[in-house]
Amino acid sequence: MKRKGLKFQVVSRFLMVVLLTLILLEGVFFVAVRQFYYNGIVSVLSNHATVSSTFYAKYAGDLFYTNLNQHVTRILQNFAYETAELEIVDPSGKLLASTGEFAASGKRETKDVAEALKGQTGVWTGSNEVTGERIMAVSSPLIVQGQTIGVLRYVTSLEEVNRVLRSIYAVSAGVGLVVLLLVLLVSLTFASSMVKPIKRMTAASRVMAKGRFDIRLDTTDGNEIGELAGTLNYMASEITRSEALKNDFISSLSHEIRTPLSSIKGWSETILTGPMDDQQETRLGLQIISKETDRLIGLVEELLDFSRLYQKSTVLELTSVNLNELLSEVVLQMRSKAEKKRIAIALSGNSEPVTVKGDRNRLKQVFLNLVENAIKFTPPEGGQIMASLFPVAPEAEMARVDVKDHGIGIAPEHLGSIEGKFYQADPKAEGTGLGLAICREIIDLHRGSMQFESTLGEGTTVSVQLPLDGTVS
Repeated sequence: MKRKGLKFQVVSRFLMVVLLTLILLEGVFFVAVRQFYYNGIVSVLSNHATVSSTFYAKYAGDLFYTNLNQHVTRILQNFAYETAELEIVDPSGKLLASTGEFAASGKRETKDVAEALKGQTGVWTGSNEVTGERIMAVSSPLIVQGQTIGVLRYVTSLEEVNRVLRSIYAVSAGVGLVVLLLVLLVSLTFASSMVKPIKRMTAASRVMAKGRFDIRLDTTDGNEIGELAGTLNYMASEITRSEALKNDFISSLSHEIRTPLSSIKGWSETILTGPMDDQQETRLGLQIISKETDRLIGLVEELLDFSRLYQKSTVLELTSVNLNELLSEVVLQMRSKAEKKRIAIALSGNSEPVTVKGDRNRLKQVFLNLVENAIKFTPPEGGQIMASLFPVAPEAEMARVDVKDHGIGIAPEHLGSIEGKFYQADPKAEGTGLGLAICREIIDLHRGSMQFESTLGEGTTVSVQLPLDGTVS
């Protein structure tokens, strides 16, 4: 089934709201106008009927219950109304006389007569039995000495009033139709102003879906549409950046894999084609093959770690971890690598044991990576690296470890991106660019935090905070 467009939905809903509002207002207006006209007629006829019956009953001294017939002619002559027919009805409801030409004979059993016979002014609206036209009747009791001896009934035609009402209704409906047409034009213009930029964004999205991320949208609209266009532009920029990082990563990874593979291949061929009796050369070749194999295994493990962490499939084995012991192991393990570059590495530990709740192997992986990065980016001959475990205050809930180097530092434009996947501040440097991204994910799994402070040319400090044992359930 074909979906209805946004333009159709906006216009149809606008029209529906306005149409319902117009129907409600027109209905109220029609009822109010009709009541105004009808109530005006009722008021005029009621006043005339009341005054006529009261006046005649008061000043006609010989009017009694038994001689109403003798006064019919006088009443018709003196109290007839120009725009209404006057009927005189006796207490039984029988019509005695009328000024109308088409008045039906017989009894008057309508509501207005019944109320008048009870001593009240009555009003009735209906159809004339002879002509079929719409009429209104107002009846007033003729009371003598406290007794109702008859009814003065004024009957007027509503045809002219209804004709005027129909004209008013037609004009009102015409005004409503004009309003509806204006709303249609305004809603079409408004819907077009909404749909056009959305169509442009849709077209741009289709182009982006085909791999072109250089296209940009106009963001001058100061509303949600402009904000959405800006978001699409940002998304395209981020995809372009991610693609560049991915390409750099693939290039770097290819280089990282090719180097050990070349060594393994070269030494394998050397051993196979050379004299097997040269044990020293064979041992050297096998040592290089073993070393490069370990390097390849490390690359694969790093990629697997990254995949598991970003797929949220890594499960931590939480235990109480003594950070003093863990950091001592890390410094001891990395000391030989630091000494090869003649870099001093030391641990400034807390005198009291500091324990956190965490996965010991994963935390060790984090600190090994941080210290290894510090060694990598610290110039040889005289460089220093310090791993510090800070004392825990009684009210604190987090333990803090700083890894500080006096290396080359990180430029401000790179500092906010170094934790991103595949990112390397120096594309020519060794590594996959996944180390810090993996560290961030591991620290996040431990509900901790990792922050970087760096000054270009002076060094970098990485601060890791972890919840103390007992603060994590």
